Amino acid sequence: MQTNQLGSQGPVLSVIGYGAWEAGGASYGPNESDAAVIAAMRAAIDTGVNWIDTAEVYGKGVSESLVGRAIAGRRDEVVIASKVAPQPNGTGFRPEQVHRACEASLARMDLDVIDLYQLHWPDDQGIPIEDTWGAMAELQEAGQVRWIGVSNFTKGMIERCLAIHHVDSLQQQFSMLNRRDADLIGWCGEQGVGVVSYGPLAFGLLTGVIDADSVFPEGDWRGNDDEDDDEDEINLFSPEHLPRALDTVERLRPVADRLGITLAQLALGWNVRQPGVTSAIAGSRNPAHVRTNAEAGGLQLDDTTIAEIDRLLA
Repeated sequence: MQTNQLGSQGPVLSVIGYGAWEAGGASYGPNESDAAVIAAMRAAIDTGVNWIDTAEVYGKGVSESLVGRAIAGRRDEVVIASKVAPQPNGTGFRPEQVHRACEASLARMDLDVIDLYQLHWPDDQGIPIEDTWGAMAELQEAGQVRWIGVSNFTKGMIERCLAIHHVDSLQQQFSMLNRRDADLIGWCGEQGVGVVSYGPLAFGLLTGVIDADSVFPEGDWRGNDDEDDDEDEINLFSPEHLPRALDTVERLRPVADRLGITLAQLALGWNVRQPGVTSAIAGSRNPAHVRTNAEAGGLQLDDTTIAEIDRLLA
């Protein structure tokens, strides 16, 4: 498993991380038992994945609780990242709310300190970013968290945070099929802000098992083929995007076959080679899938292969 330092001041992370969004019972694929989810997390650690990403809103705390159970007795082997979200979904971004959310997350995971604490997405309630980021810095100074980061933020928002305190990380959606924020991610790398990409497998599209006739379980958000709600979102499963996405997947398949790897491994290997990316988050409730994803952490894609992939994506 290869590793990278998170930005200029953060921890050393495996290039593949475990995403615990699904662990919270998110509307994504079939539900699994708590035991199966915990087994998947432990399989990730066994394969060299050294960090797990969760959040207070994943299953309304369920994900964090399962993470705590999964790492019991193995705390020293894993970096734990969690997030606070703005209201109404999360606890809120007022300074006192940020402090309260952190304490609740610590309790759910039975931890003394959260390694990386992040703002989950921008607030639209009029709370100044500076106030919220100042509270995050206070948590770090108090020793309740080790590093602090943001998620789904714009360049301008990150610059406002940097003016107050260093930003250790940005968590952003980024995959072969959604490269919209490539420039932002590269810029973060230049600023010493680490980037962890979420959705690197395009929510299953880059595994190669989804086609135009795929039917998703009831409640699975991928079965909603609505067009994009706003210009900041890309619904890859909408009629506008899905045909092109599936065509791209088929053009990539021969590359993976030639290298003797899965499409998912190719997608992950490409992702972590992109400028600014520290690590890619791959979540699954299936231990076998977790192990396969983790194998991508040892993949060495040469410059010629990267260039070939980029031509296909263009």
